[in-house]
Amino acid sequence: MNVSRLLTRGASVLAAASLFSVPAAAQSGMNHAPPAGAAQAPASPRDSLAVNIGGADIKVNYGRPSKRGRAIFNGLQDMKWGMVWRTGANEATHFTTSKTLSFGGKDVPAGTYTLFTQLQENLKWELIVNKQTKQWGTDYNKAQDLVRIPMTVTSNNPVVEKMEIQVKPAGKGGEIIVQWDTYKAVAPFTVK
Repeated sequence: MNVSRLLTRGASVLAAASLFSVPAAAQSGMNHAPPAGAAQAPASPRDSLAVNIGGADIKVNYGRPSKRGRAIFNGLQDMKWGMVWRTGANEATHFTTSKTLSFGGKDVPAGTYTLFTQLQENLKWELIVNKQTKQWGTDYNKAQDLVRIPMTVTSNNPVVEKMEIQVKPAGKGGEIIVQWDTYKAVAPFTVK
């Protein structure tokens, strides 16, 4: 009987010890950094969209920076009022259309371009369609501008954490929409 009691007591001690060791092991795993060589998500990941509006195949490829608690427009070094912004992050934002698009009488023929935005404090922004492609986003060459398109801008919208470009059907054509922070800029177009 003493042997039986000793085995029962030993099993109880072992069970209690294992209960205390499981949480400690779980906690120690939570405090470690990711393994060396593990990929971290980029701060401004690339994104793309492809839509068909009025028979035009339209594609946009751009970097999506995040607000991360920062003052964005007129706050970031490369986004002060009066400056030309790369309309995204990292590599230049690329825009492709399979048909001519008309932005208030300013035509953008079928082809691939880069998009930039002239930022103004008075909300009179311009979407810049530039003929230079495959460059870093800060390598803007004004001599390569195809057209400058006035945008309708509002600044009192809900906060958009990660910058976003959309191309949506609207009216008799569509619109390019750029949203980030509390700003929303829209450039309407028709398809020729």
